[in-house]
Amino acid sequence: MKYTFTVLFCLWASALLNAQAITAPDSIKAGRGSREQQLQQIKERKARLFTDSLGGTEPTNSFLLDTTLFNKYGDLLNDDPEYNKRQPLWKPAAQVVGVNLAFMGFNRYIAKADYGYVSTSSWRRNLRSTPEWDTDEFGINFIGHPYQGTLYFNAARSQGYNYWQSLPFAVGGSLSWEYFGENTLPSFNDMIYTPINGAALGEVLYRLSSNILDDRTRGRERVLREVAAGLVNPVRGLNRLLQGKTFQVTNKEVYEKEPLNITLFAGVHRLNDEQDDVFGTGRNKAMLNVQLDYGNPFELQRRKPFDLFRLRVELSKGANDTLGGTINNITGYGILFGKNAQVGKLSMLTGLFQYYDYWNTRNFELGALGFGGGLFTRLPLSKQINLYNNLHLGVIPLAGNGTRFGPDENGLRNYVYTTGLHAKLESTLSLGKYASAAFVYYHYWLHTFEGLEGSNSVGIVRPRVTVRLFKNVSLGYEHFGYTTNRRLKAYPNQRAVITDQKIFLQLFLEDSQRRGRYN
Repeated sequence: MKYTFTVLFCLWASALLNAQAITAPDSIKAGRGSREQQLQQIKERKARLFTDSLGGTEPTNSFLLDTTLFNKYGDLLNDDPEYNKRQPLWKPAAQVVGVNLAFMGFNRYIAKADYGYVSTSSWRRNLRSTPEWDTDEFGINFIGHPYQGTLYFNAARSQGYNYWQSLPFAVGGSLSWEYFGENTLPSFNDMIYTPINGAALGEVLYRLSSNILDDRTRGRERVLREVAAGLVNPVRGLNRLLQGKTFQVTNKEVYEKEPLNITLFAGVHRLNDEQDDVFGTGRNKAMLNVQLDYGNPFELQRRKPFDLFRLRVELSKGANDTLGGTINNITGYGILFGKNAQVGKLSMLTGLFQYYDYWNTRNFELGALGFGGGLFTRLPLSKQINLYNNLHLGVIPLAGNGTRFGPDENGLRNYVYTTGLHAKLESTLSLGKYASAAFVYYHYWLHTFEGLEGSNSVGIVRPRVTVRLFKNVSLGYEHFGYTTNRRLKAYPNQRAVITDQKIFLQLFLEDSQRRGRYN
């Protein structure tokens, strides 16, 4: 018995020492060289421990990790609670009120907008009235208001609250704004869209700012990181100043981080003039697109909201285009819950996702809040070639859909409010660093509940190919096809098919921890 106890004790001690070896790389020790030298040693040691030097897309040494604290790359799974303590409830609540007061002051004293002149009488009327479906501009409702929601959300998120704990602050900020921030009637759509999509975009901004920040750094690097993170997430930047974190130096990493791939597209966006043309006469616009892929969908870990997300923003300008705006589309999704599995060589992730869609094309406008199930798969065909497929099916509790070819019945709004369903397929064949071929198809089925009675079926197809020119720069071509089929109760049906083409240079900035050329 004594011998058995001794053996078990030695095994326990050995395991404890191994666990300590994982936490040690992020710590800076006095008397072991300069901070810069130790940070470089930390980086090299993590790369040696957790990077697969044999090829493929996953680290081979992930078994070394204490999985309650770290992901397989050696990064924290949660913000360090010692350095990111949850502040008293009154602090984020006061900041939410402050955000609203700032907007109210701007509207009244700088913009001098009619709706900015609030009073106790407008408050009483709003509290006694039934909310309405408002007539704000499409972009304000489906881009502006969600961004306002990110400010409420990050008032709590950047003060130590998690995703679910921060969501009520977004709801409270939106409700208080609707009843007290303007002299117009409260809006149903804003009370739904602002907090829910605001929380989603707010978490995206929080995660991105965490990947930028590194409280171990000093000097010029520290300044650049603080400024960049503050631009991405202004509320967090302000709170870091108030909390003294802007100038605080730690001896270890204190923020949760996941690998982040960044893809930049720049080139020419061609608009075909005639409907149903595939390649016809048209005009050209300059284009710039950014795509962010955060987290590894095939890493075995317990999933929290937005441990995995994709956000893509597409911009174009020129050609005297009076219909499609500068912001062509903003699309994205983030995981809420999920589970990984492995079947032979096939890696899978299934989960519940939240979706954000904003489209402004010459054919239609669409802004949608969605929830649904998603399936991600990766099938390695060789050491460098991988086939990726994402399939999503979901419901759309609320969407706005532009009529584009005619005003709404009330003459004040050129879009209708709808609910519906969506299906999305994203498939990519990655030929290592040499080339890729992708096929993306989105479809939305929308039924109007406020506005012109009827339904609309919207399809978007976008195949893409890229060929490497040198290093991480590729030449790419993407074809867009947009189809709408609107069936109206009191008016003739509307059908439209248009196509665009994009030729671009692609700069692919792949995180060394997220390998496989997946974008």
